[in-house]
Amino acid sequence: MPGVDSPEATAILASLRERNVLPRLWDRDHTLWSPSPREITDRLGWLDLIAPMREQAPDLRAFAEEVRQEGYQHVLVLGMGGSALGPEVLRQTFPAAPGYPRLLVLDSTVPAQLDIVSNQIDPARTLFLVSSKSGGTIETLSFYRYFRGLVESAAAAAGDAGRNFVAITDPGTSLETLAKEAGFRRAFVNPADIGGRYSVLSYFGLLPAVLAGTDVERLLDRAALMREACGPSSLVEDNPGAQLAAFLGAMSAQGRDKVTVVTPSPLDSFGLWVEQLIAESLGKDGKGVIPVSGEPLPDPRAYGDDRTFVYLQVAAEPDSATTKAVDAIAAAGHPVARLELKDRFDLGAEFFRWEMATALLGAILGVHPFDQPDVQGSKDNTDAVLDWFLQSGRLPEPAVAGTLAELLSLARGGEYLAIMPYFAMGGDCEKLLGQLRQRVMERYRTATTVGYAPPFLHSTGQLHKGGAALGPVPATYCASPLRPRYPWSPVRLR
Repeated sequence: MPGVDSPEATAILASLRERNVLPRLWDRDHTLWSPSPREITDRLGWLDLIAPMREQAPDLRAFAEEVRQEGYQHVLVLGMGGSALGPEVLRQTFPAAPGYPRLLVLDSTVPAQLDIVSNQIDPARTLFLVSSKSGGTIETLSFYRYFRGLVESAAAAAGDAGRNFVAITDPGTSLETLAKEAGFRRAFVNPADIGGRYSVLSYFGLLPAVLAGTDVERLLDRAALMREACGPSSLVEDNPGAQLAAFLGAMSAQGRDKVTVVTPSPLDSFGLWVEQLIAESLGKDGKGVIPVSGEPLPDPRAYGDDRTFVYLQVAAEPDSATTKAVDAIAAAGHPVARLELKDRFDLGAEFFRWEMATALLGAILGVHPFDQPDVQGSKDNTDAVLDWFLQSGRLPEPAVAGTLAELLSLARGGEYLAIMPYFAMGGDCEKLLGQLRQRVMERYRTATTVGYAPPFLHSTGQLHKGGAALGPVPATYCASPLRPRYPWSPVRLR
C-alpha cells in the first residue's frame, strides 16, 4: 500500500505485533479496547459475516428475480445511519441493471427531501425496505407509516398493501413483529452481533443492492479475499487493515488527524460510509479522528498541516484529473496513502479493509470503536427541546454569535468547519456548499465537513459531541441551546 511506510507507522506495526493484537482481535478479546466486554463481544460478527452471506446469495438473487418479475419500478430503503449509508454507496456505485427496479434511499425527515423522493415513485409499484437494527428507530417507523398510507390508498394495492414492504432488522425486534402482523412480504433477520456501521456486507447493504441487479456474489468474493489478507495468521506488516490503521495512527499522533478521503468519480459516495465508520467509532472520550470527504481539490496551499490523505484509485476507470490533484498534494509534502482497486467490485474489499483498520485504530488510540455513547445524549436533548416546545409553544432561539468569517478568524490551528444544513440534499445546494468549502479552505486553510441534518445525528454526530475539543467550528442553525458543546453559539451564514 504505497505511502504508508513511514518510521512512525512502522513502529506502530511493531507494537501491534508485540501486543499480539491481530490474534487477540480474531479471538474476540475485548481487553484490546476495554476492561468490559459490553458492546464488544456482541459487535464483532462482521469478522465472520462474509461466508454465511455468500451462502445466502442464491436466495437473495431468487428474491430479486421475484420482485423484478412482478414489475416493481423502484426499491426504496427507509432507514437512518448505518441502515442507509451502505445502501446509498452501493446505489451510487452500481446503477440499476437493465430490467431491474431503480434503487432509492430515504434517510432524512426534512419535508422537502420526503417530497423529492415521494414524487419519484408510484407507491403501488414500489418495494419499501424498512431497515432498522433496533427495530424501533422513530424516523424509520415514521417513514413506514407515511408510505403505508400511500400504498393503501393506491387502487392497485388495495387489500394487500403489506406485500409492498420488507423488513430488515435484528432477531426479536418490534419491527420483526410488525412485519408478521402487518403482512409484510418478507422479513430478513440479520445477525444480532453486527453494529449498524459495520453492516454493509449483511442484509442491510446486500439486499437493496441485489434488488437493483448488482452482482453481490462478486462483491462478497472480493471482500473474502481482503478478509483472508487481514486474517489472524497474516504478518502484521503485510495486513492491509493493519497497514492503514498504523498509517492513520502515526499521522494522528503528529496532529494530522483530518483523514481526507479522496475518491475518483466511480466511487464518489464511498466517503459517506467512511465518515460514519470513523466518526462514530473513534470520536468519543475527548478523542477523535476527523473524516473528511467530498471536499473540493484546490491548490495544495489551501491545506493545513493537520491533513492526511487516502486516495482510492480504480485501475479499470482511471481518473487523470483526480490523480493529478493528489500528486500535487503529495508533492507539497502532505502524507498520502494510495489504495489500488481493480474495478468497482473491489469496493467489497474496501468495506472490510476499513472496518478492520477502524477496529485496530481504536486499539492504537485507546478508544472503544463499537459503542456510541453520545447518540443517546442527542435523543435526550431532543426530548428536552420538545418538552420546551410543549410547555411554551415555541422552540428555543439560539443566540447569534457573529458572522462565519468572524468565527473562523478566531479558529486555532487544527480546528475544522462542520456544516450541518437542514434542507434537501443535492441540486444547487450541493454546488453552493462546495463553493463555500473551497473558499473557507483557500482563505483559512481549515478542513471542512458537510453533514446533512437530521441524518448526521445518526453518523458523524457522535464525533461532534464526544470527540476531541478542537472543534468543530459550528456553522449551523440547529445545535441545541440547552447544552452547548462549543465555546460559541450557532451562527447564521452571511
